Amino acid sequence: MNTKEQSSGGSTIYRHQATDRPYTFAKGDETSFELISQHVEKYIGPIQSVFHEIVSDLVHIDILYVAPTKERNYITLVTSGMSNLPMTVPEGAEAFRYAELIICLPPDWELSNEIIQKEENYWPIRILKMLARLPHEYNTWLYAAHTIPNNNPPEPYASNTKLMGMMLTIPSIVEQINEFFTLTVSSDKEIHFFSLTPLYSEEMDYKLKHGAEALFEKLDKASVNELLDPRRKNTCKKLFGLF
Repeated sequence: MNTKEQSSGGSTIYRHQATDRPYTFAKGDETSFELISQHVEKYIGPIQSVFHEIVSDLVHIDILYVAPTKERNYITLVTSGMSNLPMTVPEGAEAFRYAELIICLPPDWELSNEIIQKEENYWPIRILKMLARLPHEYNTWLYAAHTIPNNNPPEPYASNTKLMGMMLTIPSIVEQINEFFTLTVSSDKEIHFFSLTPLYSEEMDYKLKHGAEALFEKLDKASVNELLDPRRKNTCKKLFGLF
């Protein structure tokens, strides 16, 4: 069951409740995987490796790994599989039924098979997979400016950070943003690529109180985007109970 309410800042708050449902085995879509991979390589860079999902519920989510370069000195991770099923969008948003997600990591972020077993290294991949599956699990949708806290109440993703949530944003990691943002698969299917910008709890609260645009201004001023800095400055740190 999903409910929604309005925040003082004009944001719609969706509250999703888990329902009893059977496990739904999902296979990957090779055609879609190839199209997404070609799109990523055209606008971001060569895919060095793929974190393949062994067993999948609802949708098969793979993570494409683009290594750092001199021009883009960060790791780029992109989901492939979220768009295998349409999201449940509100009336008027039918063009945004299909999406994939992106996050960028520092160039020295360890993602070897041995290191990735540690949650301090794995959590960005875990969040990508979880959010890519969320709209299908709860019959909802994800779109720009949507924020998703890590549990309720929010808690840090891992011991190496105090970040507690993600906000979907338009990608800023490519020069040709408009061309990259939309991958046209057919006349009735367009895949949109949204970045995940990690947030502190105070930043999510600020958005609820003042609206998404006010938070975007703060983040932009501090040069905060989808490039993860697990210890970055909190742009909405409370001072004497005020933002």
